[in-house]
Amino acid sequence: MTIRTRIAPSPTGDPHVGTAYVALFNMVFARSQGGQFLLRIEDTDQARSTPESEKAILDALSWLGLDWDEGPDVGGDKGPYRQSERSDIYRKYAEELIDKGYAFRCFCTPQRLDELRATQMQEKQPLGYDGHCENLSDEEIAKRLEANEPYVVRMKVPREGQCQFNDMLRGEISIDWAQVDMQILLKADGMPTYHLANVVDDHLMEISHVIRGEEWINSAPKHILLYQYFGWETPVFCHLPLLRNVDKSKLSKRKNPTSILYYQRMGYLPEALLNYLGRMGWSMPDEREKFTLAEMLNEFDIQRVSLGGPVFDVEKLSWLNGLWIREELTDDQLADRLQQWALNRDTLMAFLPFAKQRMETLSDIAPLGSYLVSGILPITAEDLQKSGFEQDQLIEVLQFSLWRLEAIQQWQRDNIFEALKSIADALDIKLKPFLAPLFIAIAGSSSSISVMDSMALLGADMSRARLRYAIELLGGVGKKKLKKMEKAYQQLS
Repeated sequence: MTIRTRIAPSPTGDPHVGTAYVALFNMVFARSQGGQFLLRIEDTDQARSTPESEKAILDALSWLGLDWDEGPDVGGDKGPYRQSERSDIYRKYAEELIDKGYAFRCFCTPQRLDELRATQMQEKQPLGYDGHCENLSDEEIAKRLEANEPYVVRMKVPREGQCQFNDMLRGEISIDWAQVDMQILLKADGMPTYHLANVVDDHLMEISHVIRGEEWINSAPKHILLYQYFGWETPVFCHLPLLRNVDKSKLSKRKNPTSILYYQRMGYLPEALLNYLGRMGWSMPDEREKFTLAEMLNEFDIQRVSLGGPVFDVEKLSWLNGLWIREELTDDQLADRLQQWALNRDTLMAFLPFAKQRMETLSDIAPLGSYLVSGILPITAEDLQKSGFEQDQLIEVLQFSLWRLEAIQQWQRDNIFEALKSIADALDIKLKPFLAPLFIAIAGSSSSISVMDSMALLGADMSRARLRYAIELLGGVGKKKLKKMEKAYQQLS
């Protein structure tokens, strides 16, 4: 049997280090067994998927040194490799399940489903679909279809017994069928959900091993059931441990930068970041910390993966990155890396039109532009408080701005301006004072070029990271306060 693995990111945001972590283990496992590694774009969420996000994911994974044998950019004989280009395939298989009696059309309105969920929560019942449309007569279905009533396709699920399956790392796993919802397979717009598309694509692309994060364990019964319904061989499952923050909570951007682009912009070496991701729950036989991708390939044994939640510690990553800089790069190579990173002509040309208006000598360029080639700035809470806001309102301005900026899909100066002005208007604050704390958080000073232009030059990841850091400097936002702020923000929106 040829080993074939895949990574299937959704192009709905910044490229995540968790995606790179799972991609690395999929690639190394397949290649160490003489197999192939595929990349597939899961863009069934048409409202949130963007070409810009897809490009960022491909570029970020390539920057790290990962490559794939088949994918949307390199081709292959199992394509298309974007789910949005495979809609007819999914509809065909959804109809097959209906014909076999393994799925049904559900005409329940969103209002009915909301009421069902509210009742279940109130009565402390398990949440899930109640099978209301499961046994509609052929005549009733035909009548509703004739009336053009919208519907989704749901899978049928046993109500008794257990689903038992074997995991490469965890052994035998049992999940009660009563815990498994009658999953929507095809949405009302004709697009598949992850679950149908994932199973159909993995089968048609001949994926032999599904290596993914442990958050998908509870979805495994749905996928196994679909394989059985179609009469297909089930692939081998392997659920990797989730990356954790230092406090052992699930890795999240509130506590740790999670975007690969952030680490690229900070000046981490791709070899060091990939090395660090390889250390997440796995170790070399001799336990050495620093190793290359080639060395990991030569020594890889997936049974050495530890199920204890691997901690993504930025301080440890920085230490390892320092080793790579000192031990692997000559002075000439380091000079080349610095030029490639930020001291390049493209970066300079983007900034010069702004700097030129403020320069009297060439040496002025260093203080004017130092914040653009820096990581997190050495500002203090006192610096932020000089903007004139009371503490609570200062945090509100920064947090609301961050939320609005996180929703921007195309990171351009005009979009940034519109996002910030909308928050200022909603809070009834004039734009100039509203932007004052953002100037300090983003540029470390209120005398820099326009904060919108600064953010456009810095990029989304570094801009958002600096705002998060500023909020933490002011004491952060606790869970209770966060809920109140989220409610106030939704009312503004």
